[in-house]
Amino acid sequence: MTKEKEGVEEQGISQWRLAWCRFRRHKVGRAGAVIVGLLFLVLIFAEFLSPYSHTQQFRDATYAPPTRIHIFDENGKLTRPFVYGLSRTLNTELWRWEYQEDRTRKYPIRFFVRGHPYKLFGLIPTNLHLFGVEGDGRLFLFGTDEMGRDLFSRIMMGSRVSMVIGPFVVAISLPISLLLGGVSGYYGGGVDMLLQRVFEIIMSIPTLPLWLSLGLALPKGLSPTMRFFGLAGIMALIGWAGRARVIRGVVLAIRSMDFTEAARAMGANDLRIIIRHIVPNLASYLIVNVTLTIPGAIIGESGLSFLGIGINEPMVSWGLLLSKANNAATIQSYPWLLIPGVFITVAVLAFNFLGDALRDAFDPFRVV
Repeated sequence: MTKEKEGVEEQGISQWRLAWCRFRRHKVGRAGAVIVGLLFLVLIFAEFLSPYSHTQQFRDATYAPPTRIHIFDENGKLTRPFVYGLSRTLNTELWRWEYQEDRTRKYPIRFFVRGHPYKLFGLIPTNLHLFGVEGDGRLFLFGTDEMGRDLFSRIMMGSRVSMVIGPFVVAISLPISLLLGGVSGYYGGGVDMLLQRVFEIIMSIPTLPLWLSLGLALPKGLSPTMRFFGLAGIMALIGWAGRARVIRGVVLAIRSMDFTEAARAMGANDLRIIIRHIVPNLASYLIVNVTLTIPGAIIGESGLSFLGIGINEPMVSWGLLLSKANNAATIQSYPWLLIPGVFITVAVLAFNFLGDALRDAFDPFRVV
């Protein structure tokens, strides 16, 4: 189908249907949406996907490398996936444990196995897990950390902080941006002048130093949950000004359009004009902005946790896990500790791809 025909077919349909048609043609955006959806599924079913508790320690398997999964037996025949037992010896030259496969012990990988108890969705008590090995076998897909904790299970649980903090930041900052930016753009005059100076002052403050200062100011005795909300509040209170300024510009343009002037001439009050005419025209911008704000919050939390002033144990996040790989010697000896950084990168790229696709889909000047 030619672009001219596509453009003709787009005429006469609603804005949302038109945006959906454009979004479907954006392959990279669709891939980003799929990845974001998968990450949120990981968030929801984190305990089910984790073969072990994220706090469980295997003291005889500290810094164990990722477990090799075999699909061929000793005779070279295809069989169900299995792993061998682990044995370790102390390297007296490097003074670290080295691990080898113990081929006298063989453990098949099974699906829907019983393990540590948890509550599915926080409500349903169960101990069913997607996969695992039985007996005294060990399955560390991403290896273990310095305390022998399974890195794969910790990454699964860490998604609950790293993927949720972005929506929390948006939920706190978006109403502030909408209120102050909308008031500034709609009423103008002295109110607009005052609020614009406030926006400029907040935007002129360097973000990272302010994050560090406020992160250090959080009391040390805070529970992990309260610290999470404190970090979300810090990032929200710093990041709302830029969005509010854009909203102010959009509202300023909409309030002078013909349909807004017509509503005002017919006697509609300010509240009705804002709800019926201005807010719907802001929806497309807000959707795009939200998808681009979330990756910034993920990077912000990861950076603060990496520096030791973010999330604390026993809560876990991708940034906290990445902080274990904080020097060249550790990375060279235990490179699997960098895997949480891969998840951060993938999540940020997926949200950016999704945001770019939504921006193109809702672009009013885009023909096809």
